[in-house]
Amino acid sequence: MDTQGAFDSQSTIKDSATVFALSTVTGSVQVYNLSQNIQEDDLQHLQLCTEYGRLAMEEIYQKPFQTLMFLIRDWSYPYEHSYGLEGGKQFLEKRLQVKQSQHEELQNVRKHIHNCFSNLGCFLLPHPGLKVATNPSFDGRLKDIDEEFKQELQNLIPLLLAPENLLEKEISGSKAICKDLVQYFKAYIKIYQGEELPHPKSMLQATAEANNLAAVAGAREIYCKSMEQVGGGDNPYIALWSKNTWISRKWQLNNEFCRRYQDQFEAEIEETYANFIKHNDVMFATYIISGLTGFIGLNSIAVLCNLVMGLALTSLCTWAYVKYSGEFREIGTMIDQIAEALWEQTDSSSLHGLHSFFFSFLLYSENSNKNKPKFTINCRSSLV
Repeated sequence: MDTQGAFDSQSTIKDSATVFALSTVTGSVQVYNLSQNIQEDDLQHLQLCTEYGRLAMEEIYQKPFQTLMFLIRDWSYPYEHSYGLEGGKQFLEKRLQVKQSQHEELQNVRKHIHNCFSNLGCFLLPHPGLKVATNPSFDGRLKDIDEEFKQELQNLIPLLLAPENLLEKEISGSKAICKDLVQYFKAYIKIYQGEELPHPKSMLQATAEANNLAAVAGAREIYCKSMEQVGGGDNPYIALWSKNTWISRKWQLNNEFCRRYQDQFEAEIEETYANFIKHNDVMFATYIISGLTGFIGLNSIAVLCNLVMGLALTSLCTWAYVKYSGEFREIGTMIDQIAEALWEQTDSSSLHGLHSFFFSFLLYSENSNKNKPKFTINCRSSLV
């Protein structure tokens, strides 16, 4: 909500326009709080947002913003337009009317406001009373506020905050979740750090970048969840067709700017799939070893294998968090290096050596335990 602190003597136009633009592009409902009337300069402050919206509509062909509510406080003309939403609607229609006698720039601002916001509203709020305005010791007590103001305030608040009236934030026609909003905030902060107000085209590009990053993260999350369903904790290994199934689903993108994000997505999927395979092989090996050693009574080795399997699972979860959040990159790099070093040692010859070791071990068990030949033979045949 824009407050009395904006567009005052203590802040520059850039400061106020920046806050106003950021709140508009990141919020679902923008409440523009004005005193007594809507002046022409009040509409001009919307120009950065409306120009951004005009460019956005050229790309997505739909209104980029959801709701703009003009809140006119200290309204002094109830005999022309009554307090509340209905009187505000009539006043706003008259104020945003496009006339041929107006300057072209004023006409464009009005047209863009209509084109950029899906819903426009206006609420006329009466003065809270002289005790509020002139008493320096006023501390917010309701008995000092005019009844008319309190009544209209009771009508206004449900319009904004009642559960049935709350609007979910939508960006490019899709509902945004908290994880997505983080990407948008990061993108917008970058372009607002300079001394000058960003060009609307920069805002549009930042939105497109954040939108694609959010899409990459969302698609990758869906991929990981689906792979876990195929080869999660209840399954001994991951089916090989999962990779081809997901890679074959083309990610629909409409321009070259988005193409690099598709490439990034596919590269991340390849990397994630490779790590799933590595983790799957480790889990499969420890699962077999744990089962065999537990079956022949070597519980200590079975516990060790279960420990290795648990460490591998913990490492995978940690690695996935690092890749997804971007935090603790040093830990992620260390996990990659350890996994790569271990995997280089696990080639076909080492696997053959492992089989030879178990074959020799079972022969030793057979010689030292003559009373259980059938048990030993069955274990050996299953291993071979």
